Amino acid sequence: MPKESSPFINNTDNDKGNLYDGKNMALFEEEMDSNPMVSSLLNKLANYTNLTQGVKEHEEADDDEGLITVPALGTLIGVYLPCLQNILGVILFLRLTWIVGTAGIMESLAIVVMTCSCTMLTAISMSAIATNGVVPAGGSYYMISRSLGPEFGGAVGLCFYLGTTFAGSMYILGTIEILLTYIVPSAAIFKAEKKEDEAEALLNNMRVYGTCCLTLMSLVVFVGVKYVNKLALVFLACLCFFCFICLLGNRTLQNHNFDQCLKTMEVDNVTVTTKLWSLFCDSPDLNATCNEYFTLNNVTVIQGIPGLTSGVIRDNIWGDYGPNGMLVENKHQASEPAADTSQDIYMPYVANDITTFFTLLVGIYFPSVTGIMAGSNRSGDLRDAQKSIPIGTIMAIATTTFIYISSVILFGACIEGVVLRDKFGDSVKGNLVIGILAWPSPWVIVIGSFFSCCGAGLQSLTGAPRLLQAIARDGIVPFLQVFGHGKANGEPTWALLLTGGICEIGILIASLDAVAPILSMFFLMCYLFVNLACALQTLLRTPNWRPRFKFYHWALSFLGASLCLSLMFISSWYYALVAMLIAGCIYKYIEYRGAEKEWGDGINGLSLNAARYALIRLEEAPPHTKNWRPQMLLLLNLDSDHAVKHPRLLSFCTQLKAGKGLTIVGSVLEGTYMTKEAEVKKAEQNIKSSMTTERTKGFCHVVASSNLRDGFSHLIQTAGLGGMKHNTVLMAWPGTWKQSNDPVSWKNFIETVRETTAAHQALLVAKNVDSFPTNADRLGQGTIDVWWVVHDGGLLMLLPFLLRQHKVWRKCKMRIFTVANMDDNSIQMKKDLQMFLYHLRLDAEVEVVEMHDSDISAFTYEKTLVMEQRSQMLKQMQLSRTEREREIQSITDSSRSSIRRNNQTGATGSESGPIRELEDTQEDEVAQLIHDRNTASHAALNDKADAGPDRVHMTWTKDKFLTERNRNRAEASMGVRDIFNMKPNQSNVRRMHTAVKLNEVVVNKSQGAHLVLLNMPGPPKNRGGDENYMEFLEVLLEGLNRVLLVRGGGREVITIYS
Repeated sequence: MPKESSPFINNTDNDKGNLYDGKNMALFEEEMDSNPMVSSLLNKLANYTNLTQGVKEHEEADDDEGLITVPALGTLIGVYLPCLQNILGVILFLRLTWIVGTAGIMESLAIVVMTCSCTMLTAISMSAIATNGVVPAGGSYYMISRSLGPEFGGAVGLCFYLGTTFAGSMYILGTIEILLTYIVPSAAIFKAEKKEDEAEALLNNMRVYGTCCLTLMSLVVFVGVKYVNKLALVFLACLCFFCFICLLGNRTLQNHNFDQCLKTMEVDNVTVTTKLWSLFCDSPDLNATCNEYFTLNNVTVIQGIPGLTSGVIRDNIWGDYGPNGMLVENKHQASEPAADTSQDIYMPYVANDITTFFTLLVGIYFPSVTGIMAGSNRSGDLRDAQKSIPIGTIMAIATTTFIYISSVILFGACIEGVVLRDKFGDSVKGNLVIGILAWPSPWVIVIGSFFSCCGAGLQSLTGAPRLLQAIARDGIVPFLQVFGHGKANGEPTWALLLTGGICEIGILIASLDAVAPILSMFFLMCYLFVNLACALQTLLRTPNWRPRFKFYHWALSFLGASLCLSLMFISSWYYALVAMLIAGCIYKYIEYRGAEKEWGDGINGLSLNAARYALIRLEEAPPHTKNWRPQMLLLLNLDSDHAVKHPRLLSFCTQLKAGKGLTIVGSVLEGTYMTKEAEVKKAEQNIKSSMTTERTKGFCHVVASSNLRDGFSHLIQTAGLGGMKHNTVLMAWPGTWKQSNDPVSWKNFIETVRETTAAHQALLVAKNVDSFPTNADRLGQGTIDVWWVVHDGGLLMLLPFLLRQHKVWRKCKMRIFTVANMDDNSIQMKKDLQMFLYHLRLDAEVEVVEMHDSDISAFTYEKTLVMEQRSQMLKQMQLSRTEREREIQSITDSSRSSIRRNNQTGATGSESGPIRELEDTQEDEVAQLIHDRNTASHAALNDKADAGPDRVHMTWTKDKFLTERNRNRAEASMGVRDIFNMKPNQSNVRRMHTAVKLNEVVVNKSQGAHLVLLNMPGPPKNRGGDENYMEFLEVLLEGLNRVLLVRGGGREVITIYS
């Protein structure tokens, strides 16, 4: 038995010959190209390698190695340790002791619990998203963008990028602070000669060294990311390894320039002054002039780390906030205040370098809990990402939370408060406060924290450009596309340059305390949207939402989102507003200029649910008159290339709607959908393109139908959904109806008028639509003239008001004309109309036009007669065409009879050949004739009123044909004589008289108007007068440029009530 082949989704040309050899699945073999067998699909999925555009590929690209191996990192190495390294960072070493001393144990615990709860809830939401399918390269950006759509994804992705970039700035500043403050203070380029200049000198040193460090790190990243990955292991190892102070009165002294905490001492029975004396006095002599506070108070040596049993925890329970320059004091020490405190800032006291308050500390501390995305960002390198990411991330957060809480309690219980509040360790000889706890030497923790900050900075400079490259390659932000390119192996060179530039901004700020709240904002915004994405997917219950991680709930996600938002405003309300403004601007930019992406995101699901809910609510009751607005169905005609014939109709619709309400643009192609599918799609694309050009917001719908009349009828009946259905039809006047030999065009138009009336929908017909203004035009001073002849719901009043909302028509004034007969009081009518418009809150000029009864003119009589004669002649032409059809059928029948006779007499083959050809030719003519009959106008075939005996299809015998032909010829000759002797119908004469007189008045008053709105009379109930109806309308509109015929839908659309 031949072996079955399993075609893949993308077969090569060589495979097409033996596409399928087996017989078991022969029923499906024709669809194997598009629908592969399950075995081949599973084989593809089993061989799928989820490698990120990350470390391994770049290493192999650099080393020119062969095959890419399947990633095999487990939970510990792949998620837990990277998260631990990212979370335990610069803030733990440089600021946690200061935060505990300033905020106190209780408020510090509140900060830790708030921030860690925020990251734990975010990790739960992130675990649900990360385990809901494969997460390729891009990590958190990929998760958010595919869950919330390109707009939110791009906005939050760029915020996350900025946060990661500023995190690089913060780590570099932390590195330089450790270097210049604790390792080699003598390396400072700028040195302060006075104490008050120390802060500025430190900032300048940070800027210079920070820039150099950034350049060096960028070069390392540029050379290759593999070095960062290898160095990271060293830095992590450094991270895992981890006195007495002098007080003057109750003030803490900077212990840099003296060895002994004494004013004087005995040397060889002689009292001499110490180095401390010379700091406060103008000379080393005992009779020197000294600082008043120095004179009044004694120096005291206290233990900096008294230990757990000392009871210092009671002093550190509550915070000690203060302004910039406030001295760090021990409240329990005795002190004599000095009268003059103006010189205190020049003395070697430990003082606050910034104003401290609770919310500031929240913003500074939050970066110490970020880094929870490290595992999800490396999802491509994990053996089982859906198992490792939740376990590793949550365990890392739990571990670091325990470390932070225990550190806060132990620092507060063991270390003296003045030492905790000493940010730079000036009271402990310039040592890192957390370093004095280290065993066997403070250098262990100093060097460890230095390398840890270096590693974190390198990882930020590695991750941020890749994130920007992922966003740029998605193509959702057009101006970022240049950053999607890089070196041949994919290294993001241009993105690295931009990252370095933004990072330099943070370094020029130079203060770790000022940069930390900035990146807090961006990270918090990212975490906020991760929580929102999870909550949204859970509440919408989309079929694809099936996370393997089950320990999540929408309420937890909402709580996490609320906590993120609260922390943003707690940390810094103005930074929060700026971050939101940046994200909002990016969102709107992507919405208007970005590429269209369909990622099956949750926002689309939310929109569908909201739309469904709104539609169900709308269908409960029809809209009130106050809420009525024209919901448009725009019927377009297309040319032979399926392009829009009258694009100005779309412009007019845009001006009328001003972007509000429903607009459905429809058209019809003749034929069946099976044969016209490609043309229908092409027509839809052309219409959508025209809608974009004319800025028409709405929906497009093209249908294929056996004839135009049925197609437009189906659109009028079925367009829209539920409560969102159209109530107004807009179409163009058939301008060439007189020139066309085929009556289908104007008959379709009249049938559309009848069907809109039957459906109780309003109808707007634009005449000379190609002369209507475009959206770019600005009409100057002019008028929109309304001719209110009959009242059909007030649509005539409402349309000019809506048009004047658009900038094209804004400068036009509205004029309303109404017609008074002889027995009407025109003065009273004008007053009543003005009062009516006043109650309608419409600003318009009012004029009542009197139409006097006058005799019907000879011109009107003659015009009516010509109209009826033309109509009669067209009927005669139709009759003569019918006669020709019957004559052809008679010839066909005669030839068939002779063929039968010849066959019966045994004619030769040479004689029967021409006869057979004649028969074939005649049968083709008959077939063509029958086809012509069957594809005649729908109205002519289906209108029973017009279907006479001459319309019945039957087979004619020769005798019957001759009799009928003679009768028709007699009728035709009589009909021709009657045309020139006929008298016009009196009803038609009266209608023509009205059209002529009304046209004279309208042309006289409104010929110079920018637009004329006029009541549209209804079509005749007797279909025999359809052509006369078109003639009446033509006469009524003669001599006017832009005209909009308005026919109401049978309900009030405007009201005087509020």
